Amino acid sequence: MKNPGVGTGRVPDNTDTICMGKDSAFLPFNRCNLPARLLGSLSFQQHPVPLVLDGVETLHKSLFTHLQGLPDALSRGQRFMDYMTVHFCLEALEEAGLMPASGNKRANANYLRVLRGWAFDSNGREGAVLKGWVESRFGLTVQYHQGNFQFDRCKGLYGTNALESQLDLVYTYCQYELGLSHSLQSHITLYRGVNALDEYRVLQRDGKRAVVLMNNVSSFTNNRERADEFGDYVIEARVPVVKVMGYYDLLPKLLRGEGEFLVVGGVYEVNITS
Repeated sequence: MKNPGVGTGRVPDNTDTICMGKDSAFLPFNRCNLPARLLGSLSFQQHPVPLVLDGVETLHKSLFTHLQGLPDALSRGQRFMDYMTVHFCLEALEEAGLMPASGNKRANANYLRVLRGWAFDSNGREGAVLKGWVESRFGLTVQYHQGNFQFDRCKGLYGTNALESQLDLVYTYCQYELGLSHSLQSHITLYRGVNALDEYRVLQRDGKRAVVLMNNVSSFTNNRERADEFGDYVIEARVPVVKVMGYYDLLPKLLRGEGEFLVVGGVYEVNITS
C-alpha cells in the first residue's frame, strides 16, 4: 500500500545515482552503519532503516541504561545534560587538559552553543561545525554554506573539547527519545520555508512534486503556517525519523524556533508550493 501524501507517484529510476559524478554528494567513507550513497538516496527516504553511529552506544552504555529507569522526557533530558557535563568536563575544563593561562576563548564551546548558534546563523561558525559533523558521520557533503566552509569549520572546532563527539551523543539521544515517542512512525511530515530554490539541486520536477538534493543538514518545522513565514516557497517532505538529529523540545532551550527540527539531508521527494 502506498504512503499518503508526498511520495505516491512514480519516481525516475536514475535519481539515486544522479549525484555520483564529479560533484558527488556522497563521500566514500563515514562513521555509521550504512554507506553515504545509500543513506542519502531517495530509496532510503522512502524505506528507511535505523542509523547507528560507530561505537557511540557501546561507549556510553551506562547513560542509556540509566535513562531506561526514568519515567518522563524532562527527567531523561536533565540526566542526559548532567551526563554530558560530567563526561566532557564541561564545567571543569582543566580536567580535560585546558591550561588556565592559555586564553582559549573557544574552550567553553559545547553542543548547546553549537545548536543555539545554528539557530542564530546556520551559515556561521557553529553552522559550519554542524554541517562538518554531518559530513564526517554520515558522509553527506555540504551543498551550501555562505562563506568559507572549511575555514569556519576549523575555526569552530579549534580548541574545543571533543565537540563532534558531543554531537554524536546528541544525535543518539535524540533517536532514543524519538524511539519512545514515535515508535510506530517511520516518517514525520515537516516543512521548510525558502526564498529561492537556487541553493538546491532540483533533480526532477513535475509541477509541485520534485526530487531535490537537500543540504546535508537543514532546519524544518512541523507547522505549515510557520514555514510560510520564512520564504516565498514551502518545501514539504516526509522525513525519516532516523534522519532527525534534534528538535525544539528535546532539551530545555535547545532550539529557538517553535516546532523546529534539525534534519540530515540527502535526496528527498518533496512538494514545493508558493
